[in-house]
This record gives sequence, structure tokens and C-alpha cells, in this order.
Amino acid sequence: MKAREANFDGLVGLTHHYAGLSFGNEASTKHQFRVSNPKLAAKQGLLKMKALADAGFPQGVIPPQERPNVPVLRQLGFTGTDAQIVEKVAKQAPQLLSAASSASSMWVANAATVSPSADSLDGKVHLTVANLNNKFHRASEASTTESLLHAIFRDEHHFAVHGALPQVGMFGDEGAANHNRLGGDYGDPSVQLFVYGREEAKAGLIPARYPARQTLEASQAVARLNQVDAKLVVYAQQNPAVIDQGVFHNDVIAVSNRQVLFCHEQAFLHQQELYATLRQKIPGFTALEVPASRVSVADAVSTYLFNSQLLSRDDGSMLLVLPEEARQHEGVWGYLNELLAGDNPIGELKVFDLRESMANGGGPACLRLRVVLTAEELRAVNPAVMMNDRLFVTLNGWVDRWYRDRLTQADLADPLLLREGREALDELTRILDLGSVYPFQI
Repeated sequence: MKAREANFDGLVGLTHHYAGLSFGNEASTKHQFRVSNPKLAAKQGLLKMKALADAGFPQGVIPPQERPNVPVLRQLGFTGTDAQIVEKVAKQAPQLLSAASSASSMWVANAATVSPSADSLDGKVHLTVANLNNKFHRASEASTTESLLHAIFRDEHHFAVHGALPQVGMFGDEGAANHNRLGGDYGDPSVQLFVYGREEAKAGLIPARYPARQTLEASQAVARLNQVDAKLVVYAQQNPAVIDQGVFHNDVIAVSNRQVLFCHEQAFLHQQELYATLRQKIPGFTALEVPASRVSVADAVSTYLFNSQLLSRDDGSMLLVLPEEARQHEGVWGYLNELLAGDNPIGELKVFDLRESMANGGGPACLRLRVVLTAEELRAVNPAVMMNDRLFVTLNGWVDRWYRDRLTQADLADPLLLREGREALDELTRILDLGSVYPFQI
């Protein structure tokens, strides 16, 4: 059945700031306490969404979550009115206020893992929400993520949204950032490659410096929940040595599209064996492997070369969407232009300035959730979230009304920020026809 890949990008939230919360994400820790610009961050993301929509790629928007997250602060024993709680936490535990104010839900590659209907035993599109339990500031996202996905993929005849796995280490799940789909046409049954960092049930190679966030057990559970045909599932372990160099998710070292896997030569354990398996299962499988002699892991991490989007164009070639940092690096950009001139499916490079997101450790691939949809399924998606000229103008106007152009960690204590965020999100629910997806009341 004919299908297309739609990308749903996360809209950056009003409390976007640099807190260095994500141990293992070197850009996040490097830019801790830098002054952020939430308005610019949101507009940079909107420009990417609109450009890809204008180029003919189906493009949707996933809204930000309410921050600061007052309910989670109440769970931690803080009492009083919401404004009083923010004031107390700012004085007593500012690091908790920063975590509860994180705008990390913008990186919707971690929102869920998606199985298209062509791969699912019941013929539905399945989305399993990630629990993100390796980091406190992200673990609190799951319930609202589930509500948002239900509001976007609301037709139960076509879509099944599953809640997150249990919030324990054995089932650490980071969503689509550790998941690839490889095959022929989008509408054909395709191989789902689940990438994990460690196996809870037995000892094995694990990173020494940074945590392996995804477990094999979580990947197996997600495959079951998403009803993926077992013949289409492949599990592969990420190379612990590159996790220790800042490759906290697989999408920092590899990206796939249809029959192509674009990755670094050190991305996986037993990489050649993995290629052999994929060649057996996928006609025309192509590994575009970048040698360490041309691009080091450190340079791949600093430029987010692989945290890119690989998109199929109408002529059969592929577009590689990259951050500006990749163009600014002489060695990486030189390699990319050689790749462009070579005999492979990549026919165009497109660069976006996403420096606000990049400084917090999220590139083009982090900002989007890939969902393969048939024409009928695409029509069943909430149409109000799909990017077009009108929505682009509306959302830019919304950002101009509500977002600040300067934010520091100290600014999170401002009670006006809490009120601004709630009033802004209340308006956004009407723009995107979301219904009651947030816990607060205006």
C-alpha cells in the first residue's frame, strides 16, 4: 500500500534554558548557564518545519508541555499555591526548579517509538510513549506526551497510542531516537532496527563513563506493544565506546531512510554482522559508512552530522537535512560534499540554523518524530497540527506574543513566567484543536 513519511516536530517551549541537566550529552553540559533565547529557538524550529512542508514533505507540530511542572514539585513535598511552590523551590532547591522547567519535550524523537501499519499485526499505526527514566527532567514528560499523541492521532480505527513502560531501570526507553526502520517503499513491510545500550538480564559490554539509557528489555517490550511482526525485528547493541564519547542516543551516530543506513563505522557492536543480517532481510540494503579516518566520533558529536534527517524526494534521491554546525566544520563539510558527488542515493544537502536547540544537545533529528502514514491515515491525523502557510503565520504570531528573548536559570523563579506559560498554552490548545491536554486551569 502506498504511504509517505510525515515528520512531527516538537515546538520549543517558553522555558527553554541551558541548565546542563543531561549527563552524557556533552553539548548540554558544555553550555550550562548560558543565556538562552526561547523566542529565537521556537522560530528556528518553525522555519525548519515550514521549509520542509514547502518542499512537499508532510509536516506536523507537537506542542510543548507545561513548565514549570508544578505537579511533580508537589510530589516532592512542596506545598502552597502554584506560585508559592515556584518561589519556595527557587530558594530551597533551584536545581529542581530548573529540572521541572526544562523544555526538553521539544525533542520529540524521544516522545515515542512508532510502528507503521504495514509492519503491525493488526494493521494500525502504533505509538508507544517513551518513559525516559534515565533523567528526572525527562521522566516527568510521559503522561502529557500520551495525552498529546492521543489528541493528534485521535482516530482509534487507525491509531493505537500506548502508555510508557514501567519507570524502572530495567525498562529504560528513549523512544524513536534508538529506533530505525529500513526497507523498500514506505508502505511495504519493513525491518525495524531497535538499538539498545545494555541488557539488564545479563552482564555484557557497557559504557564506563556515561549511562547506557536504552535497555534491550525495553526495546523488546516496545516491539510487543507495537505489535511488530517478529520477522521484521532486529536488535543491535550500540557501541559502548561511542556512548562514552557523548553518543547518548543512536540518532547521534546513525540515521536511516528506506534501504539506506547512514552511520559512523564505530556506531554498533558487531557492525559487520549487523550489516549481513540487514542485507539478508532488505533487498538493496545500502550502508553509507563514514570512516573514523575522515570524521572522528568527536567531530560527529560536535557537528551532529548523523543527527540529521534523511528524506526521500520524488525523483528517488534523498535529501540530507543538517545543522549549520556541520557546514561550519571544514572536515565534515568536505566529506559531505564528496558524498554528494559520489554514487549513492543522497542528492542534496539542506542546512538549518538550529543553534538554540543544538546548544542544549538536540539537532534536526532530535526535533522530529517520524510517522509513516497511508493517505487515509494522514487524513485521519488532527488536521490543525499540520504545517501550512496559515499555521506558520499563526504560530509565529503566537510566539511573538508570549515568548521571551532572554532567559536564565534565575528567571525561572519569576511567577509571571508560570502565568505566561499557562495562558500561552491555553491559546495554543485552541490553535491546534487539542482539547484538554494540560492539567492546569485558567
